[in-house]
Amino acid sequence: MIGKQNKNANFFDSYVFDNLLPEKHILLDIKKEIDFSFVEEELKDLYDTKNGRPAYPPEVLFKMLFLEFYYNLSDVEVVKQCQVNILYRYFIDLSIDEEIPDDTTLVVFRKRCGSERFERLFNQIIETCKRKNLLSEKLKIADATIIEGDVSVPNRVNLLRQGRKIAIKKIAKVERNAYDNFSDYINEERLHGRPSPQEVNEEISKTEEFIKRIKGQYGEDVEDLLNILKELCEHKDNKDDQPRISSQEKHIVSFADTDVRFGAKSDKKKFVGYKAHICMDESGIITSVNLLHGQESESTDLPRLLEKEQTKGIEGNAVAVDSLYGSAKNRVFIHGLGLKAYIPPRIKERDEEGFIYDPEKDIITCPYGNIAKSGRCRQENGTLYNFNPKICRACIKKCKWYKKDRCCLFVSDDLKLRAVDRDEYYNEALKKRKGIERKFGEAKKWHGLRRARYRGKWRVTIQVLMTFIVVNIKRMVKILKEGPNKVPNYGSLALEKG
Repeated sequence: MIGKQNKNANFFDSYVFDNLLPEKHILLDIKKEIDFSFVEEELKDLYDTKNGRPAYPPEVLFKMLFLEFYYNLSDVEVVKQCQVNILYRYFIDLSIDEEIPDDTTLVVFRKRCGSERFERLFNQIIETCKRKNLLSEKLKIADATIIEGDVSVPNRVNLLRQGRKIAIKKIAKVERNAYDNFSDYINEERLHGRPSPQEVNEEISKTEEFIKRIKGQYGEDVEDLLNILKELCEHKDNKDDQPRISSQEKHIVSFADTDVRFGAKSDKKKFVGYKAHICMDESGIITSVNLLHGQESESTDLPRLLEKEQTKGIEGNAVAVDSLYGSAKNRVFIHGLGLKAYIPPRIKERDEEGFIYDPEKDIITCPYGNIAKSGRCRQENGTLYNFNPKICRACIKKCKWYKKDRCCLFVSDDLKLRAVDRDEYYNEALKKRKGIERKFGEAKKWHGLRRARYRGKWRVTIQVLMTFIVVNIKRMVKILKEGPNKVPNYGSLALEKG
């Protein structure tokens, strides 16, 4: 049964809080400016209204999680702090003599709510920002940051041994002598260092024999695990001990968290974990969040992120992102929403070499005035333009594109669309885009987003949502105290909608 808060302080509570609380503190400002009553409204259907003992009020538990992520504490640490810290107790609206929820209660609360409910709570914060006119709703900024998974990365031999052991453990729940019957497949020894190709192949052969022996006998849960083991056994002839990437997705990295994946920030910087993909309003408030697997590209996820913005009714006139998002597909989608796409090119494009594209006439002009307006040839992801060879031959400065009485120039579809977006605010918008990096830095340095504190994608999603709830509320309080910043009006530059 859902519990109710008693916010009427008694004489003793009033005396303690009036004399021991600091005069100024960010938590006091948050408590004054932010109404957390929406928490109970969003979660009330998760509790029985008549039967059972009264549970701790959802608002109290949510505020404890808020403190946990604000100060980067664990469940145990935040409970201890709420027991001894008068400010914490005042913030979560518990009187001096009330019992503090224990750490297992916070675990149960997160599991009961799930990632979907926490996203609804996140959206309620955004709705509050809209009501208070804290969003500029002019420029949207999107980017992603990596989150290291809370796992160690075993080599292939240890991973196969670990998988067989987990499968036998599941079988033991329904078969008493499972450990004796499958003792040949249990190897507690942990192989350190890089295994030899022979050791890898021996372990693969043993795992394939194990799969063949128990296939189709012990239910769906074991079958799912066997499918994972089967995939790990593929590509026997690998020279290294790491499983290869399949055509669909990467193999699992660890059985401790089967959702983490290998990813790459660059050719030299690899990681294991997740990506937090966010959209930020120009005011500095994070408006939408997606959690991606390590190998997923934020460029392909951009349409889904912007669709969330549309669903929430968050307006905008332009989108600013880095060069990784630079593709004709993304530009077409952004333009379809009636927004400008401020995206720098991934490589040095023709317009940066002095070539000018006219989208209205569909012609290319070289740096020396020669116009390519005939002989266009459509190719994959772009168009090949042919310049007049007579004019190119007579040109004093022969460019590198002139070869054997023929001068051809490939122009990507992305450049054509980018020509529509280049305006006086292009460079300013790209400078403002860098503000999202500071948000990531804040979330990682002060609120623990550098590494996953949980295992499993839905749990890490809760971590990401709670982190940006904290970041948003801090920003909201600052804006309410100082007033909104003045931002450029992109409205006159936006594409016509519809």
